[in-house]
Amino acid sequence: MNLKQQTPSQTIGPYFAYGLTPIQYGYNFRSWVDNKMSEDANAINIYGKVYDGEGQTINDAMIELWQNDGKNQLFGRYGTGTEENNQFSFTTLKPNSVNKQAPFINVIIFMRGQLLHSYTRIYFSDEDVLNEKDSILQSVSKERRQTLIANKTEKGYEFNIHMQGPDETVFFQI
Repeated sequence: MNLKQQTPSQTIGPYFAYGLTPIQYGYNFRSWVDNKMSEDANAINIYGKVYDGEGQTINDAMIELWQNDGKNQLFGRYGTGTEENNQFSFTTLKPNSVNKQAPFINVIIFMRGQLLHSYTRIYFSDEDVLNEKDSILQSVSKERRQTLIANKTEKGYEFNIHMQGPDETVFFQI
């Protein structure tokens, strides 16, 4: 029997610029996936920045959001260097609670210097009751849990990602 072997992971980028985040790099075409995940009247805005271990914003990371709450399956992709201040932003629907889990969105971060992409989650600051019951969120130490929670603001939900350092975001191994 000839089983195909998995190929090794390659360094992440910035090779994704051409097809995955063309607007970020000034190319005159659009990807079929961008940061507008929903045009629903109830859509929310999620925004933030990616920081390195020195506290500097990273201008060439790519963020993907995946969510499935039983009603909606949404996917979005955006580069951190697309906006002037190296911010990412997504327009999406706030997920519903499923199977007694708090509403959350899966996040994948791709950036230079990483051999593998990083996985984290976004939970919401206005879901305290469900957050307290969520088994995955509760498995994270109380001191670090806040790194997974997007804070509600006038503009939507702010979620900053710290790749290293004292405020490092909790990342999951999948």
